[in-house]
Amino acid sequence: MNQPRHPSRSPDNGQAVRAAAARALMPVITGRGSLSNLDDHQVVSRDRGLFKELCFGSCRALCRLEALAGKLLDKPFKARDADVQALLLVGIYQLLYMRIPPHAAVGETAGAARLINKPWATRVLNGCLRRLQRESSALQAEVDRDPAVALLHPKWWLKTLRQAWPDDWRAICEANNRPGPMTLRVNRRHGDREQYLECLDAPAIDARLCLHSPEGLTLDEPCDVSQLPGFQEGRVSVQDEAAQLAAELLGPMIAPRPGARVLDACCAPGGKTAHLLELFDIDLQAIDSDDTRLVRVEDTLARLGLEANLAHGDATLRDWWDGTPFDAILLDAPCSGSGVIRRHPDIKRLRRPSDIAKLAELQARLLDNLWPLLAPGGTLLYATCSVLPEENADQVAAFLERTPDAEATTPEGVAWGRPAGAGRQLLPSVDSHDGFFYARLRKQAA
Repeated sequence: MNQPRHPSRSPDNGQAVRAAAARALMPVITGRGSLSNLDDHQVVSRDRGLFKELCFGSCRALCRLEALAGKLLDKPFKARDADVQALLLVGIYQLLYMRIPPHAAVGETAGAARLINKPWATRVLNGCLRRLQRESSALQAEVDRDPAVALLHPKWWLKTLRQAWPDDWRAICEANNRPGPMTLRVNRRHGDREQYLECLDAPAIDARLCLHSPEGLTLDEPCDVSQLPGFQEGRVSVQDEAAQLAAELLGPMIAPRPGARVLDACCAPGGKTAHLLELFDIDLQAIDSDDTRLVRVEDTLARLGLEANLAHGDATLRDWWDGTPFDAILLDAPCSGSGVIRRHPDIKRLRRPSDIAKLAELQARLLDNLWPLLAPGGTLLYATCSVLPEENADQVAAFLERTPDAEATTPEGVAWGRPAGAGRQLLPSVDSHDGFFYARLRKQAA
């Protein structure tokens, strides 16, 4: 998470970016919102990289920062001063995880209290951060006695991951604590990835071929999409390699059938939707229950020059269905997101233990509702970005037990992931993948 030193900037700009980061963190630390729609345009362009690092980095280390804040404060801030608490966390993060000069981290963070209309907090923040400078080693050693603090995961997450993956839970936690790589999906309609790799020479963007996705490239360093050749023209998209494998599993089922009728249920934000359309000649129906997220799908398809039948629809219902069976269904089910924590670190704070059972119940309803929409001999690909068996292997096992005409056809010999019941599980601790689960299910012919 270390960042290069930032060039000198005016104190006002330095304080503004820290105040903006504190405001963005407030919904997370209070459990009322996420970073999913983070707007970096509230700071000047040169500070956007710093702004994102302060927000996402502080979220990544949140439980450790809060433990240290508890040691530095004589008494906790009142609930109405959650913005000051957020500023303190941002300051601690800078001192421990970034290569910003300490005097700037302390001075500009404390000064930012004036920009959130809490000038009284300037002295408090200054005192806490200077104490951390003096006693850093001792304070860190003290809070790190708690494994949840040292591994940057709440206790219930550690317990859940240990139960699911007794040999891998620690590696999963460590992977969750590192930012995920930036991976691209090359649009085959504009050429292959080897050709696109050559296009990256001019802007001096270094990348390597993904191991398992034929369209995937992983960048050595993230960059703004505006730097990617042909991005606006649809030559390339940003998508993790694990997410790209959906098309690899579903493709053999639909490629021999030009014009196959395919449903992408829960389609937003549209990465898998677009990938299928880039590769195959299909009649694609895509639905999602969130109107706002459907707009993102529309924008993605427009940029790529692709067409699908988009509709606002709840996949637990059928009021959007025209009655014609589908040859294939992609169910990218709502899940805990436990496989993509490195990209969405606020999941560690916002998810609750009780959520897992509720999500598993929703996933079962989706499977049961969509299965009758599949034509005999058709295939449903069940996918989650989760590493929890309740949402994955256990979910599919229960479905197969109650669905006599369903059989698992997930390939056993693929080079990625590991067997997980009737599916395949990718863990974020292996290669550069996010954590994903796939199970390919075939409806027996009548």
